[in-house]
Amino acid sequence: MVLYTMEIIKNTVLEGKHGKPILLDVFYNKNGHPKPIVIFCHGYKGFKDWGAWDLMAKAFAKQGFFFIKFNFSHNGGTVAQPIDFPDLEAFGNNNYTKELDDLATVIDWCAIQEDYKEEVNLEDISLIGHSRGGGIVCIKAEEDNRVTKVISLAGVSDFKRRTATTGDLENWKKTGVKYVLNGRTKQQMPHFYQFYEDFIAHEERLTIKRAVENLQKPFSIIHGDADTSVLIQEAYDLHSWNKNSELKIIKNANHVFEAKHPWEEKTMPLALEEVVTYCVDFLSE
Repeated sequence: MVLYTMEIIKNTVLEGKHGKPILLDVFYNKNGHPKPIVIFCHGYKGFKDWGAWDLMAKAFAKQGFFFIKFNFSHNGGTVAQPIDFPDLEAFGNNNYTKELDDLATVIDWCAIQEDYKEEVNLEDISLIGHSRGGGIVCIKAEEDNRVTKVISLAGVSDFKRRTATTGDLENWKKTGVKYVLNGRTKQQMPHFYQFYEDFIAHEERLTIKRAVENLQKPFSIIHGDADTSVLIQEAYDLHSWNKNSELKIIKNANHVFEAKHPWEEKTMPLALEEVVTYCVDFLSE
């Protein structure tokens, strides 16, 4: 017997704080009962519709969560084309501060939605961030009292040493831009010098170690031991900075837990299934 109706609402447009819209998806079982909210943040060169993220969202919804995933306003996607990176100008103007503002906008949106007010529990808001998004959710969870739990999924531990922040600073400042190749799309992805300037201006806030050391909420770190994009040492670092954190190592899993884009299977890869099972258990405690 089916006891619920799965509701999937794709590509809701939110007004961002920095002149670009935020596209948002929600997945939930429509039954009139308030559900814990889970907000998922994609990573660098990522987007909400990447790979198996839809299947992951459905799995959370089936387990009784109100699951939200969204595109950061300056991730390079558009309302018309939310997949991949048609707006490289926006991508080049992205930075960590804008992503934190975007996440705050999504949390704000949860509280004012009349359409879902009977379906959400605003006292139970958890964040999951993949890769760069892992750093974003750690910072936001530490500074925002509305967040109750946080999960770093193959997450980074240090923004300062990332390639988007470091490099030949003299040449970057002189030219105003540097490029990173997207191996899948073959695009040259721009980073304008404002990225570095914004980081330096907000370095204390953007130090993940500071946020994790001060985090007073349940914190889970999930990482694959075959991750070559964000090495597992970063998970060990996060765990060492917060004695109350939980560390889960997924054996033989890569940075995207054996998913890829596009993902054309009807089920998640086994490593991602393991991730979802662990997340559900942690968030249900």
